[in-house]
Amino acid sequence: MGLRVRASSLLLSLAVELAVALVSVSAQQKFGINYGQIANDLPDPTRVAGLLQSMNVNKVKLYDADPRVLTAFANTGVEFIIAVGNENLQTMASNPAAARQWVATHVQPYIPATRITCVTVGNEVFSSNDTVMMSSLLPAMKAVYAALGDLGLGSQVTVSSAHSVNVLATSFPPSSGAFREELAEYIQPILDFHAQTGSPFLINAYPFFAYKGSPGTVSLPYVLFEPNPGVRDPNTNLSYDNMLYAQIDAVYAAMKAMGHTDVAVRISETGWPSKGDEDETGATVQNAAAYNGNLMQRIAMGQGTPLKPNVPIDVYVFALFNEDMKPGPTSERNYGLFYPNGSPVYAINAAGSSSGGGFGPGGSLNPYYTSMFSSSAKLVVSTTFLTERVMLLLLLQAIVILLQS
Repeated sequence: MGLRVRASSLLLSLAVELAVALVSVSAQQKFGINYGQIANDLPDPTRVAGLLQSMNVNKVKLYDADPRVLTAFANTGVEFIIAVGNENLQTMASNPAAARQWVATHVQPYIPATRITCVTVGNEVFSSNDTVMMSSLLPAMKAVYAALGDLGLGSQVTVSSAHSVNVLATSFPPSSGAFREELAEYIQPILDFHAQTGSPFLINAYPFFAYKGSPGTVSLPYVLFEPNPGVRDPNTNLSYDNMLYAQIDAVYAAMKAMGHTDVAVRISETGWPSKGDEDETGATVQNAAAYNGNLMQRIAMGQGTPLKPNVPIDVYVFALFNEDMKPGPTSERNYGLFYPNGSPVYAINAAGSSSGGGFGPGGSLNPYYTSMFSSSAKLVVSTTFLTERVMLLLLLQAIVILLQS
């Protein structure tokens, strides 16, 4: 009897450990990734589909509606956010037929094989000084929303627009968050639209810029999600141990000041560059690995912000690849998790530190990394997962037999 009990205990322990491992792997699917293509050396989308499947990433955001990408990801189960470019806003705002044609061309043919779940209309429109484009944003959003409904896709695809966190005039303390006064006339009705349609308010937030601008006063551990004393909001008494969460809650406060507590906030872009110019303090491989690794760990935990602890943060990391044709400082071309040849720019482990090498075992982004672009990568991952599940079932069955004998 003693041997049977000890064997049962051992089998149960093994089963629990395996179950925990399986949960840890699936938890890494909770973040999304931005798939930018401003480069001349990127791999074919079919290879990218294999890469993302091997990483267990199932949410992707595009900056266009590239038919090659949407076709390559058919029947993969990956969710897509696709985009209407800023250059189309004025036309769609004044001509709803143009919006309908866009949806009929870029959305309808790919559903349901490709899971398009959201269309972003415009990107960081309020970062420009173009008041015509600003005025066109909401009418264009409404036109796309109406077109989706007319074509029977309204229940499957939401409509939003991505905004820079700089739409905030005040972001600290988070409870004092407020939108810029000159943008109120545009943002108020956009929030009304989100509330009416159940779509999220999208924010592009980069704590890197705050650190780069004031490295002497902004705490690096605070922006990298690493241990630090944190800061307290004197109005709510809530404590913040990282800048991104403070920025998210500042957006919630700004929306509340406009009468909305019924709109979700999603981070449509955030990331950290692995390389920069001499004056781009903090743009290093180590900091990029720490920022993205620590963030992914928190996402895997289903963590919420201090203001909304029960609402898991919803984040799209920027970006999948380094993009060699992006204009601007060196950092703009070095936000990628991967080089275009498929090799990782740095390793990300569960602690978010850089350890060199590939995305390999031990809590890393891809637990079964061997060759991201090998033809057998998908099969290897699928077989490994299947084997683990079979082992778990066999172990549990053995426990039942032992306990019944």
